[in-house]
Amino acid sequence: MFLTPGDPDDLRLGAAAILRQHYGAEATVAARAPGRVNLIGEHVDYHRGPCLPLALEHATHVALRPRDDDRVRLVSRHSDEPWEGTLDECASATGWAAYAAGVLWALRDSGRAVPGLDLAVDSTVPVGAGLSSSAALECAVGVAVASLVDPDLLTTGRRELAQLCIRAEREVAGAPTGGLDQTVAMLAEAGAALLVDFDDDSTHQVPLDLTAEGLALLVTDTRVSHALVDGGYGARREDSEEAARRLGLESLREARLGMLDDLGDERLRRRARHVVTEIERVAATVDALESGDWTAVGGLLDASHASLRDDYEVSCAELDLATTTAREAGALGARMVGGGFGGSAVALVPAERVEAVAAAVDTAFAAAGHRPPAHLRAVASSGAALLG
Repeated sequence: MFLTPGDPDDLRLGAAAILRQHYGAEATVAARAPGRVNLIGEHVDYHRGPCLPLALEHATHVALRPRDDDRVRLVSRHSDEPWEGTLDECASATGWAAYAAGVLWALRDSGRAVPGLDLAVDSTVPVGAGLSSSAALECAVGVAVASLVDPDLLTTGRRELAQLCIRAEREVAGAPTGGLDQTVAMLAEAGAALLVDFDDDSTHQVPLDLTAEGLALLVTDTRVSHALVDGGYGARREDSEEAARRLGLESLREARLGMLDDLGDERLRRRARHVVTEIERVAATVDALESGDWTAVGGLLDASHASLRDDYEVSCAELDLATTTAREAGALGARMVGGGFGGSAVALVPAERVEAVAAAVDTAFAAAGHRPPAHLRAVASSGAALLG
């Protein structure tokens, strides 16, 4: 099964229709923000490392109407649980609503005069797939509300707006995000991956015209749901940060492979080894992209998956099967993406082999007794924006 990005106008109108249906309100503001897939650079953002994500065509759309009181009402096509409360209660929202209400809290906490509002959500970003559905929701809400309270956030203030969305996820939703997802959702450009260096917060657009090269990125959603608040992500982050402390470093960005022998704990040594080698792989991937060495890119994806599987231990049987099968069916390379413990894999595939690779993965999953996976084509797209 292939997941399409949907028609943008249909999604915009869908969010507006949900708002009208549930609250009898006509939308005055609409916005969208993309999901993302990280080509390489996993679990290094919180160690001031570089990452190379791209925004997807698959996106979350919101429609809203300001209110003249302090009530906030949130509804989503993808949840049976609307949320309602006051602006003061946004900080205690739970479930999916925490990601939206958390943005309102963060904007208010930064001194903006956020009004009460009714807001509806529609989306084609699969939830729990490691494709950043949470950041897509946060950034769509952030752009829509920023247009009401501080339009400069949509131009010169995009980095600040991304930071406010990061605060929402960390402090209200309770997920220890490193900030990669919100950054690419706000700053991505069509036709490029975004090199994000969390050491100095710099960004650089890296051209990614796969169609011209006869290639495609195939994303496979294993449909093994994961959530960053479940503990596994946080445990890996604690391990790697403890490794940095034992080495006397502020973060593992400062570490080199030879230093890791000083770590007496084997688990911490493996966690640190992933971070150090993954940072090196990001730089090597950018070089390979710029020189058009796609075989090298594929090999780096394979090495990243092996490191995430063996050293960071965040893969699972379904992700391993998806990546192995993709390679056997003709992919140049493949790896898991996202926080791990489920979610998605990405494969670099000759364009004419996309359907065949997806079919091979489907067959392998059926033979192993796994749930049927879903697939999508990752096309480098633009970041969050207001809609007319």
